[in-house]
Amino acid sequence: MNYKLLTPGPLTTTSTVKKVMMQDHCTWDDEYKTITQEIRQELLDLAEVSAIDYTTILMQGSGSFGVESVLSSMLRPNDHILVCVNGAYGHRMVDMCERHQVTHTVYEVPETKALKAKDIQRILESDTSITALAMVHSETTSGILNDLEAISAVAAQQGVLFIVDAMSSFGGIPINVGELKIDFLVSSANKCIQGVPGFSFVLAKRHELLKRKHLAKTISLDLYDQYVTMEKDGKWRFTSPTHTVLAFRQALEELRLEGGITQRFLRYSTNNCLLRRKMSELGYEPLLDKHQGPFISSFLYPKNQDFDFKSFYNHLKINGFVIYPGKISDVDCFRIGNIGEVYPEDIHRLSEVIGKYGEVAHVS
Repeated sequence: MNYKLLTPGPLTTTSTVKKVMMQDHCTWDDEYKTITQEIRQELLDLAEVSAIDYTTILMQGSGSFGVESVLSSMLRPNDHILVCVNGAYGHRMVDMCERHQVTHTVYEVPETKALKAKDIQRILESDTSITALAMVHSETTSGILNDLEAISAVAAQQGVLFIVDAMSSFGGIPINVGELKIDFLVSSANKCIQGVPGFSFVLAKRHELLKRKHLAKTISLDLYDQYVTMEKDGKWRFTSPTHTVLAFRQALEELRLEGGITQRFLRYSTNNCLLRRKMSELGYEPLLDKHQGPFISSFLYPKNQDFDFKSFYNHLKINGFVIYPGKISDVDCFRIGNIGEVYPEDIHRLSEVIGKYGEVAHVS
């Protein structure tokens, strides 16, 4: 059965994205290396930056591999990074800093609250040893969208290196990387650009990248070495996910045909607003009352019925939908994503399926 994956990624892809993966490619082949170079340039175009100021580095593995490649190979021994946390993916960056013995300070707010630029500014002003700042833009733990613009202004004002995990936002919402003065932005093939899993990518400010060569603590995640090799002719250092790369090229073409990021953002926002309205009509309360992002929403377990998430999940799955369990540490909730090959008609059908949940026998 083909399910609609209502998740923040991997997500439902088009049949045409899947189809291009039927072709095999050699990583040494000039045609394949040209495809890699074209993808790198197209990502710069989406970020609204020039190849003079920025470069794109593709990195094998999931989005976390890309984040760890930055944190483990782009920070100097005397750097001190402020890691902003309001969910699991901020915590993951903290874990990476601890594993690689990177000097760090943690600024944390509850999972249902947005990061505050004023608090970040206060911390940076009170501790001048801090030289870098890392944040998650779209924290899919809850669905919250942090204020990237306000925090970027603080980072620029304080003159710190600015690292952004834009895993579940890049390609689905306009982000002018240059205007926001982002030094390293990380995202993944299987998120808003609607490719399949297999690699992450880093949009890096060239002069910051070049200042940080030979700092890597690992071989495989050495961002600078990956850049040097890829910059020559599009060759990846180690075996690349060829089928995923072909799918990503097709996904980029389909993003263009849809009308670019602005139109995709409009579709995602429409999906999200409709989803939240329909769920409210069905009696499901959203977790967030502020700072809701357009990509995924969390809903509280209903209090007025005998709700069992496993049976709810199975009911949706046998009717063609797959969702995510909750990730909030102290609240019972579940998450429904609305990105990927998802349209308002899918949200209407989902609401009909959920509406019938109480009418079916629960699966133990």
